[in-house]
Amino acid sequence: MTHIDPEALVASLRRLQKNTEATGIVQHLERIVQVVDWIFGYSGAGLMFAEEDRTLRYLFATDERGRSLEHAQAVTAQGPCVAAYADDTAVTTVDVRADPRWPALPELLHPEVRAVAGVPIRLGGSPVGTLNVYQDTPHDWEDSDVQALHAYAHVIEQVLVASIEADEKAVLADQLQYALDYRVVIERAIGYLMGKHDLTASQAFTGLRKQARDSRRKVSDLAAELLGEQGPRDVANTDHAV
Repeated sequence: MTHIDPEALVASLRRLQKNTEATGIVQHLERIVQVVDWIFGYSGAGLMFAEEDRTLRYLFATDERGRSLEHAQAVTAQGPCVAAYADDTAVTTVDVRADPRWPALPELLHPEVRAVAGVPIRLGGSPVGTLNVYQDTPHDWEDSDVQALHAYAHVIEQVLVASIEADEKAVLADQLQYALDYRVVIERAIGYLMGKHDLTASQAFTGLRKQARDSRRKVSDLAAELLGEQGPRDVANTDHAV
């Protein structure tokens, strides 16, 4: 079972709080998700935000398996993270694939997504999204897991509140929407690569990410170029990345 080291938790939170002003809000949120993933040894982590109609959409996921979890919940409108948002409380499951609360999820999930935990992210006292983690095997979550997730969710809340208090509410909304929109571009690029090269979604995403990393570019920028939506269509090496 996972046990969260309180000293590691505090040290990590302090570093993140100190660096809030050094990066843009979207990049900072992504960094928080990545820290949650690796510092405590989870299999993956993700961040979902609600749109105006209260539909959750994933903003970040640390890997393909995590993307399948966020995507499945967005499509079916059910799952532990959806429940955490709707009920404004922490929700955990030892094995989401065998959990009768969400029968539509298993067929859409990556087979290595098993135990899931999610906590709400609040703004003005109301939930606006969720911070989520998963393990690739059935897992009994400890109180320390949930407490750590709440602590990081609180940091995310502070980041959002600070932006609003600095009279950047419009900028915040634009940046979050920008990130959400580019997720759509990435999904379209993955579909394009799947059809062109007869790949699975996982293979296509891995290839796209490798190409972006090798060329020191953002995955979203490469995806947009691949689709011819912006910038030069310099994707001659794309075939070698997948």
